[in-house]
Amino acid sequence: MKLDAILTALHHYKRYGNGNPEITSLEMDSRAVKEGSLFICIKGFTVDGHEFALEAVKKGAAALLSEKPLNHLPGDIPVIVVNDTKRAMAVLADYFYDQPTHKLHLIGVTGTNGKTTTTHLIDHIFRNAGYKTGLIGTMYTKINDQQYEVKNTTPDSLTLQKTFKKMIEENVTHASMEVSSHALHMGRVHGCDFDVAVFTNLTQDHLDYHQTMEEYRNAKGLLFAQLGNKYDHHHPKFSILNGDDPASDYYRHMTSSHIVTYGIENECEIMAKDLKMNASGTSFLLVTPEGTFPVQMKLVGKFSVYNVLAAIAASLVSGVEIEKIIEAVESMEGVRGRFELVDCGQNFSVIIDYAHTPDSLDNLLKTVKELAKKKVILVVGCGGDRDRTKRPLMAKIAVQWADIPIFTSDNPRNEDPHQILKDMAAGVDGEPFHSIVDREEAIQFAISNAEEGDVVVIAGKGHETYQQIGDKKFDFDDRKVAIRAIQLKENK
Repeated sequence: MKLDAILTALHHYKRYGNGNPEITSLEMDSRAVKEGSLFICIKGFTVDGHEFALEAVKKGAAALLSEKPLNHLPGDIPVIVVNDTKRAMAVLADYFYDQPTHKLHLIGVTGTNGKTTTTHLIDHIFRNAGYKTGLIGTMYTKINDQQYEVKNTTPDSLTLQKTFKKMIEENVTHASMEVSSHALHMGRVHGCDFDVAVFTNLTQDHLDYHQTMEEYRNAKGLLFAQLGNKYDHHHPKFSILNGDDPASDYYRHMTSSHIVTYGIENECEIMAKDLKMNASGTSFLLVTPEGTFPVQMKLVGKFSVYNVLAAIAASLVSGVEIEKIIEAVESMEGVRGRFELVDCGQNFSVIIDYAHTPDSLDNLLKTVKELAKKKVILVVGCGGDRDRTKRPLMAKIAVQWADIPIFTSDNPRNEDPHQILKDMAAGVDGEPFHSIVDREEAIQFAISNAEEGDVVVIAGKGHETYQQIGDKKFDFDDRKVAIRAIQLKENK
């Protein structure tokens, strides 16, 4: 596509340099630039893309998008200057990749907890119904059966549009994605034409970034506000709201879309009643406008029921038959690192879970406590360079529910792990706990002290296969560490 054609998507800009080169790709990383690329200079938290403009030109960039004139460049290369390159990048990416989300049925899921499980449930339901699907989230991007690595829960606007374009090329018709509060606040999903927006819940997290719960709530509300204000009866928009979460009343007023609520406690369109839970799964009566149906699923816990209800509601408004939905829900095995059992034949249970917020840890431990025959042994930590205010809260929850709470490192990043544990300990009022900085030692200690019928819970990292210390990531998989510890115990 010619540069002049691409620039028709922008409302206002200044142009320096001449020529109308053929643009072969859009790039914001100078390392990815090739012959014919339009290099977009983005100011990041630690790196300013403007400083890499010359490098991009040397690698073959045909033009640059910038927030200031770049006089040091050789030749007469076109430099397009705009006020905000991030915002312009979203516009250009949508246009360059031929507006791929206009051709997809796109579902966005936001909330503090449950985004990963809910998007996986939606994906599983659609696949069971015979659709080709795409998924974007914390763990990976998936296009049909092919998985790709991701850096952020919700990628930047350029990566998103490239990914959606690839989905279209792979004949994907339905896509679901996790939408983080960071992504909404930073405009990463600008240009994404969502058909359905799903809200799971709102509890404390990310206050290091948003500062207040009100700002955190407002950021998530952007997903519902950005559904648009028009009514297209051929392509209706839907907001799926948790009727048991007070924040839903706020989001209800932020959107003009059709609203469908789900819940357990309050009267909603989609409800679960008569919940029964055991170690092998959960059963309930599913109440919908299409009737009431018994459901027996393999997922465990009340929090899992909420995720399932959200996925059911999103699938129903997307036109999937209720019988296909229930069939898919009942066959769902679970998601990596979400209430994941580690079974090596030992006579006690080991559960790996991503719970890293006060609410998710509380929900996890309540469920485990209901199932445990004897003691609950917990390994938990808090991440460095993140919301410090949740550390004492998580410690308080840990000692409330666990018989043997063990505080340890999560991803300390650039903080002193000993200080993180001190911050956690501030939330403990006289109750006993263990503090072991080394996470592997903490897991080994937990498993070595487990007896028949006990439950060991390893919380905080879930699916992650690394531990970040300083600016480096080291191989670390809670599941593998737990297996080694079990084998060591069994061989003694």
